[in-house]
Amino acid sequence: MARTSSSLRRALAAGLTVLATAAAALVATAGPAAAATTPGIDVSRYQGTINWTSVRNAGIQFAFIKATEGTTYKDPNFNANYVNSYNAGVIRGAYHFARPNISAGSTQANYLASNGGAWSADSRTLPAALDIEANPYSGGYCYGLSTTGMRNWVQDFLNTYRSRTGRYAVIYTTTSWWNQCTGSWTGPWANHPLWLARWASAPGALPAGASVWSFWQYTSTGVVSGISGNVDRNYWNGDRSRLIALANNT
Repeated sequence: MARTSSSLRRALAAGLTVLATAAAALVATAGPAAAATTPGIDVSRYQGTINWTSVRNAGIQFAFIKATEGTTYKDPNFNANYVNSYNAGVIRGAYHFARPNISAGSTQANYLASNGGAWSADSRTLPAALDIEANPYSGGYCYGLSTTGMRNWVQDFLNTYRSRTGRYAVIYTTTSWWNQCTGSWTGPWANHPLWLARWASAPGALPAGASVWSFWQYTSTGVVSGISGNVDRNYWNGDRSRLIALANNT
């Protein structure tokens, strides 16, 4: 995802993650060559103004859109992207770039939910994603937290988001970061869809305890009509009907 400094983040995405959520577990495929994968993208202000009708006509069916970071930043293009993608028929979801060393998980989950990351059963709104990965700022790869501290921070975020919205948040991460910084924690994967970041031809190893990926970000250099420059490309591990089921929590 392009979020703070895309070059810093992109150099860190080496692993891959995914989760067996109820919707994804119904269709467990191996990768983009397998049947029943659905193409998508993720975007932020770095993509500039997007022609969402062109994006949808190019075959893109879903998008994760940066909403917030920490507790003070809201992406300036979020509102336009979130509304225009919906109107173009793209299934959309918000995402939050985590800053675990600056405030509590509950604080950041509330900030997300209050600034675009809430949920509604309208067939086009996914539960929001927690983007948790290597720290692109000062403070250390794992944000200066112990593995126990990181687990507690993530759980605090997830619990608060579910309390605010009634939904289990998606988790975006890499296998290497997750296993190192959470101590190979397996706790979230029973309920939270895993969005794996690995720029390669196959998903590869999943984070500890994850049995299947739900979303896979497989490249940072995608080209899509309606977007100037590169964009992250993703797959959903299922067909559009199952993605709508995840959106609607059915």
